Amino acid sequence: MILILSANKDFTTNEVIKWLHIFDKKYIRVHEFELFEIKVIDKKILLESQRNSFYIDDINSVWFRRGGIKFNRLQFQNESVNKIMDETQFCLEDYVIKKLESKRHINKQSNNRTNKLLILEKAVAVGLDVPTYFLADNTDHINLGKTITKSISENIMVKSAFDDFDGILYTSIIDKHEDEVFFPTFFQEKIEKEFEIRCFYLNGKVWSCAIFSQNDEQTKIDNRIYNYGKPNRNVRYTLPPEIHHKICILMTELDYNCGSIDFIKSIDGKFYFLEVNPVGQFLGISDICNYALEKEIADYL
Repeated sequence: MILILSANKDFTTNEVIKWLHIFDKKYIRVHEFELFEIKVIDKKILLESQRNSFYIDDINSVWFRRGGIKFNRLQFQNESVNKIMDETQFCLEDYVIKKLESKRHINKQSNNRTNKLLILEKAVAVGLDVPTYFLADNTDHINLGKTITKSISENIMVKSAFDDFDGILYTSIIDKHEDEVFFPTFFQEKIEKEFEIRCFYLNGKVWSCAIFSQNDEQTKIDNRIYNYGKPNRNVRYTLPPEIHHKICILMTELDYNCGSIDFIKSIDGKFYFLEVNPVGQFLGISDICNYALEKEIADYL
């Protein structure tokens, strides 16, 4: 039995599940709002929520896509008892999560949060080129027009930023100095690119797509500001073997066996690592490059 941890309306999960049906693989899909109780029946651990019930021994593989397993923790009136039982329940919950992660899996709930700064440090340590970056709370020493800023948070969506719609944090060029001090912000050298590369990594294999975003002023700095009237050209791409090898080392160091990875190939021929997202989107390059990555995931599970 395959255990899928995902969000209720995640389209990517739906596409992988179509292949699970084709392969006749049985699965359980857990949504982000479910709360599980841990029970023991005939010495076997049973997880039970409002919509799912399964023994952890019956799970053969796990795909952490979104959300994760959440537990309904019991509360007690006596403060001392509550403190002891809170720790006891945490130990049991932690055991369940780690027991599931010991099975064949794609990514883990226990390390699903990314930290851009730590990832960049590890990328440098494994020998990947990374654009020069730094943190600052002012723009006094910023090289205008040659420095970009982007969020260090994995969440780029700003819910209800405006009256009728959400906002998105895009990459931006710094073209003027600010008078005031602000919260410590991530700045990075702007690389003159030949094209961008979006990669998908799964257990040692890498599929890549070259995105020619530099030919359009709208997508030149951030290809997510998509030009639907004049889409970027996207083609299959094969990374040099040494870059592939360093990606594998980096993902092992990060304890990720799956993820979306972004590079820039500069006009001087260098490959600059930008970021990795273990739960990043991949259907775009799967469809454009005919990689059938959703099939690859279903087959691995």
